[in-house]
Parts: sequence; C-alpha cells; structure tokens
Amino acid sequence: MKEFWNERYANNEFAYGKKPNDFLEQQLPKFEAGKILFPAEGEGRNAVFATKIGWESYAFDLSIEGKNKAEQLATKNSVSINYQVGEFSEILFQENNFDAIALIYAHFSSETKSAYHKQLDKYLKPNGVIIFEAFSKNHLTYNSVNEKVGGPKDLGMLFSLEELKNDFNNYEIIELYETEVTLNEGVYHIGKGSVIRFIGKKK
Repeated sequence: MKEFWNERYANNEFAYGKKPNDFLEQQLPKFEAGKILFPAEGEGRNAVFATKIGWESYAFDLSIEGKNKAEQLATKNSVSINYQVGEFSEILFQENNFDAIALIYAHFSSETKSAYHKQLDKYLKPNGVIIFEAFSKNHLTYNSVNEKVGGPKDLGMLFSLEELKNDFNNYEIIELYETEVTLNEGVYHIGKGSVIRFIGKKK
C-alpha cells in the first residue's frame, strides 16, 4: 500500500484537491479549537484547513510523498502541521491528548479497521469529538458505474452504520447517517457516491 500511495501522491496535481472535505469544512468550526489528529491524511488538505481556522493539527500517513505535498500546501497557506510518516502501528501518541480526531476517507483492511478505531479512541480526550466521513458498503454500486468516484473495491474496507456504532460505542452520537453525495475532490473523487457521516462525542 505504501508504494500505491507514494505513486498516487508523487504527481504535481493534488489527488484529492487542495480544498478540505465538505463535511469537515461544515462541522469543524462548530467546535472550540484545540488539538486535532488526522490519520491517513495524504496530501494535507484537511489538516491545513484546520490549522487555518485555529486548530493545532497533527497528521500521519504511510506516504512520504503525501507528507511532501502536505508541507508544500501548508507553506503556501502560511501554516505548519506536525506530520509523521509510518504505519499505523508505528505512530504513537499520548493517551487523552487530542480534542478532536478527523477520519476523512481513512479506509483500512477489514482485519485492522476496528482495532485502529479503538487505538484512536485512546488518544482522544473525554468530551473530545470524532468527525468521520468515508464510503459505505453500498458505495460499490456507485463505483461499478463510475470508477472516477474512487473508493476501495474491497467490501471489507467499506463501512456500515452498525460498524461505527460498535467501534465507537462509548460515544454520544451527534450525527450518524448514510447519504448520497456528489464529490468534486481532485482527480480521484469525482461523481456520486455513498458515504457514512458520523460525529461522536467521547463520554
């Protein structure tokens, strides 16, 4: 996977654009700024946005090319982000350290994704929030019609409402729903897709 993402991010174009994800852009300003973590952050569009509105942003990803692009974008926007490169299991943070975690199209294998969510939960402070958007299991139908919309083709990497409820069962659910969206993010998220959106507050 490291090679896949390095190849994708090595181009001059930003694979998913330079603007933040719409859902994150709508929701993050509703919360008091603090420290926020962006797992699987890629080229930095969301972390740069968060920093610009007053958050202290931390990010990590498998891809060194992703980090290079993120730092380029941060410099262009006169901000800085703390960005680490490595496998999920290699990146460690203090427990109860973050006020928010943003999971934006952070797709992992079926064998690891729930364990990763539990690990991230440890990093979040009580009353901290998760902001989540990713493709649902129903997205495979959309992807089969239009590959430009992107997303994993492995059903196990996609999400259901029940999975989110189980993985974050110690959270107050502020929002949790599946919806159709029209994406216009860079060159790899173009067209209609099915996503799950979740905002949860850690109890």
